[in-house]
Amino acid sequence: GKSIGLSYFKERGFREETIEHWHLGYTSKQKNSFTLQATQDSYNPDILKKLGLTTQYGSDFYRERVMFPIRNLSGKIIGFGGRILQKDAKAAKYINSPESDIYNKSKVLYGMHFARNAVRKEEEVLLVEGYTDVISLFQAGIENVVASSGTSLTADQVRLIKRYTNNVVLLFDGDNAGIKAALRGVDIILENGVNVKVVSLPENADPDSYVREVGAEAFTSFIKETKKDFILFKLNLLLEEAKSDPIKKAGLVQDIVQTISVIPDAIIRSVYIRECSTLLGVSEQVLTLELNKKRKTGQREKQKEAEREAQKRDYDNQVGLNAVLSEEVVEAGINIEHFERNVVRVLVEHGFRKYDEKIHAADYIVDRLGSYTFANEHFQKIYELVLKRKEYPGFY
Repeated sequence: GKSIGLSYFKERGFREETIEHWHLGYTSKQKNSFTLQATQDSYNPDILKKLGLTTQYGSDFYRERVMFPIRNLSGKIIGFGGRILQKDAKAAKYINSPESDIYNKSKVLYGMHFARNAVRKEEEVLLVEGYTDVISLFQAGIENVVASSGTSLTADQVRLIKRYTNNVVLLFDGDNAGIKAALRGVDIILENGVNVKVVSLPENADPDSYVREVGAEAFTSFIKETKKDFILFKLNLLLEEAKSDPIKKAGLVQDIVQTISVIPDAIIRSVYIRECSTLLGVSEQVLTLELNKKRKTGQREKQKEAEREAQKRDYDNQVGLNAVLSEEVVEAGINIEHFERNVVRVLVEHGFRKYDEKIHAADYIVDRLGSYTFANEHFQKIYELVLKRKEYPGFY
């Protein structure tokens, strides 16, 4: 660990306090050293497998990798990212923990636990791609930085950002192909009413290498001086690519209008349409007509998706309700954990709904369960709370 993992982090310029602050580490090349140690320390092997720390064959999932713990907002470690160091290895450069009861990657941003206070203070967040980008900027004193860990942003991640700021600055490596690929995932940010600026770093530079090269002050100045509005940045990039080709230009008009159409604020949409009309040489009226078409299409698609979700939810709820009320399941104790989880879920989410014309779901469930005692103490407490609350006037 010290000769390989620690050496790697020090070569990246990470100081001792930084390594400790982020709990960086290294996994040995031995087949099952972690698993053996964990089981000796009384950790449940089944849970180690569920969390992706141990394979189904009882060996370590992470071997010969530098390790980056992933934390939730309260600072608890919920997953890991591991980077392989051999340059000629056939294995993936990075592997991450699988989805589990405690880790949902679509809802987590790397570094947000440490960044949130700085994000509030600076009133913007810097969004980068990798773990080392976050750590290097943080070490340099630029703390309002998080990473999407190499994946496109999700709606849940954007909502997480909105808890602290409405302003996002995307830092792109100085690589046009990479920028174009990244642009495709930005509409989800605009759709959630977040303002987006873009910074394109110098050629062959990434946030990690660039901050180490120029220092924190110069890096911060570069961000302030070069950040551009996302829509106009994207438009200029596409115009440069289309040049004088009319077909390509027509395609970029469609692309830009589609991006503007997802913005929820009508005034902001109108301002962008005016700006783009001037730059594209296309009348505002034409762009507005196209914008309205795309918004109507988008609204229809959302409505259909909502209807599909509602139908699926209703079906799942009815199936779940029938399952949790099955006397055979109660009496035989079959799949008890699944049974109890479903009971609580239906009570909490749908207890106030009518099971039929005469009775609410909560009453029906309680009548059928009678004096049933939950094996899971947390579920039992929730059930008891429902029993108490059900007696209050206006519960439904």
